[in-house]
Parts: sequence; structure tokens; C-alpha cells
Amino acid sequence: MTDTATRRRPLNSTAASLLGFLHEGPMSGWDLATQAQHRIGDFWTITQSQVYRELGAMDTAGLVTRGEPGARERTPYRITEAGREAFAEWVSRDPGAETIRVPLLLTLSFGDHLDPKHRDRIIAANKDVHQDRLDRYLDEDASALGPNQQATLAFGIAYERAVLEWFDQLPTIFANDRR
Repeated sequence: MTDTATRRRPLNSTAASLLGFLHEGPMSGWDLATQAQHRIGDFWTITQSQVYRELGAMDTAGLVTRGEPGARERTPYRITEAGREAFAEWVSRDPGAETIRVPLLLTLSFGDHLDPKHRDRIIAANKDVHQDRLDRYLDEDASALGPNQQATLAFGIAYERAVLEWFDQLPTIFANDRR
């Protein structure tokens, strides 16, 4: 590891994710946002504005280099050796415990302020989202994935099945709601 690597601020997860994608070759901000949505969007949110903000910061820090604009004025970025070192540091750390951020749970925690029929519509819409996601995961060809991506897919399938089981329990939980 270089002295620069030891003096550099640790990467945040968004920047690290972008560097991870850039290991596959040069990509524009639009390409990176598309990759993030497709490959990690179901469990890690990265917005288009975050992508461009992080690319600018990583360019300034020497973690990526900016290429010449191409079609549709898309500018490709390439990971540098410093970027590879920063990513290696990030990916080898202990990621720590996750934080559950589920908008539906936040809404339900204040559900006493909702009309039960409206609450039930929200629940039904969210259940459909999880069923669609599970169906998409089950359609994925796991044999075409590497073992790390297979592990991620297996988690997604198990998670969606657990969430759908929870949705199936809600009618019993809300059966005594007399509002």
C-alpha cells in the first residue's frame, strides 16, 4: 500500500461500488447508474446525482480518470491504480451490521393515523412489488453467475420469501383493528 493510500479518507459505499463496477472497464456516469440499478438496486440505492458527485470527487482524488466525451456526450471514467488500492481496502474491511430501512415499516409504525382501507391498499401494493421481485430472482439463471453473485441472489430469494410470508400474516395481525 502506498503512503497516499494510508492518508486517503476511507471510501464510502457508493464510491466503492462505482469503483467495483469500473474494474470491468471504463464506464460513463449513466452506465454506472444503470449497472448499479440492475445489479445492486434491490438492496443498495445509488441515485444518478450520487454517481456524478462521487465520480467528480474520485476524479479529484485520483481514484478515476476522466476520458474524452463520446456518444451523447457521455464521458467514460477509468479506475486508476490508486482507485484499485482504495477499493481493495474497502472490500476487505468488515462491512458491519446492516440497518433496516423499509419505508412500509416506517409508515406502518404510524399506521394508527391511517384509515385501515388505505393501509391495506398500501400493503397490497407493496406485496405485489415483493412478489414481482421474487419472480424476477427466480427467473435469473444462477448457473450463469459466479459464486458471490449466486450467494447474493440466494439471499434475495430467501429475503423476498420471508417478506411475503410476513405479508400473509398481516390479515391475522390486523383482524382486531376496529377503527
